[in-house]
Amino acid sequence: MKILHLLASVDPRAGGPVEGVRRSGVAMQDAGHEIEVATCDAPGEAYLSAFPFPVHAFGPTSSRYSYSERLGPWLAANAKRFDAVIVHGLWQYHGLAAWRALRRSEVPYYVYVHGMLDPWFKEAYPLKHLKKWLYWPWAEYRVLRDARAVLFTTEEERTRARQSFWLYRARERIVPFGTAVPQLEAARVREAFLQSQPGLRGKRIVLFLGRVHAKKGCDLLIDAFARVAGRDRTLHLVIAGPDETGWTATLHAQAQAAGIAHRVSLPGMLQGELKWGAFHASDVFVLPSHQENFGVAVAEALGCGLPALISDKVNVWREIEADGAGLVAADTVDGTEKNLVRWLELDDAARDAMRAQATRTFNARFRIETMVNALTALLETKGAHGDARGNRLTTLREASQQSR
Repeated sequence: MKILHLLASVDPRAGGPVEGVRRSGVAMQDAGHEIEVATCDAPGEAYLSAFPFPVHAFGPTSSRYSYSERLGPWLAANAKRFDAVIVHGLWQYHGLAAWRALRRSEVPYYVYVHGMLDPWFKEAYPLKHLKKWLYWPWAEYRVLRDARAVLFTTEEERTRARQSFWLYRARERIVPFGTAVPQLEAARVREAFLQSQPGLRGKRIVLFLGRVHAKKGCDLLIDAFARVAGRDRTLHLVIAGPDETGWTATLHAQAQAAGIAHRVSLPGMLQGELKWGAFHASDVFVLPSHQENFGVAVAEALGCGLPALISDKVNVWREIEADGAGLVAADTVDGTEKNLVRWLELDDAARDAMRAQATRTFNARFRIETMVNALTALLETKGAHGDARGNRLTTLREASQQSR
């Protein structure tokens, strides 16, 4: 098959969806499929050349909404070259462009929601949600309604997605997400990371790795770490990731006020072997997120044999808890502290058993091959047997719109 992935951007700072396209695309390419990508990135961005597939970058006509006047015409002209188009994410122009170009086309398009319909956003940002409501009926609702299938990574994500907008209709399918852990020499990448962060040598590292964003609960983690730091003087918290909102200074001040600034490191975004070295140098991974549809870094940590201490708002929490590959608690300071305390109180044998289980859980549930097999089967059947959902309050006017 020839598949086109459509994203607003392939900037690695955008997080999980970009990395998911990269890794699943490589795996599908290895299986004999052809992969291309179209984005609203500016053509001169340095990260485009590092992406492992041909990237068609059309540049934003306007930075707001990632609008690109060139994207739609290109899709209309080139769609027939592809067997399927996969739209990643909501609330940006690339989804509407796909709907306009493909809704009457023989080429099916699919939408990966990537957690962007979670009702947490409605609760946390009510004014933004109001703006989305103004946009929803004439754009995103139609994008989802007319997609061959709307893809969710877990049942938890699918169930929660139905709670955000009452005007909602989609042919829903679950395609488990997955990732890959490169076969690197653990001792070598661990040493490379420690050389880049010499103050961490000899420490028991509690690792957060992901976007430094309020949604991720980094502030909860700092307060919870301050409460447990006295239990072991070798404990050190590392919060690594890109900061697009300028939150790092606030977190530094928070750590300073709690008296633990010397035991908290914020090294910024880690890439390549330094990222994998951070996993292999750490003792435990923590993600107290308020909302997470999957959490690629959770799976990567497990793949490196690192137990995951996560909140019950990370949509794979049931699997982690059932397998004993980590610990789960509420997305609060108390909940995050509870996870840390329970982990610290494990004896050596229990801690080693949890590390071993982390690897088994990754291999059983979150390998990239699991995702590729499920996605390939979906595309080959052209989304047959999707679960169509409609709202009981759909009006006659909306019903007529669906027939257009």
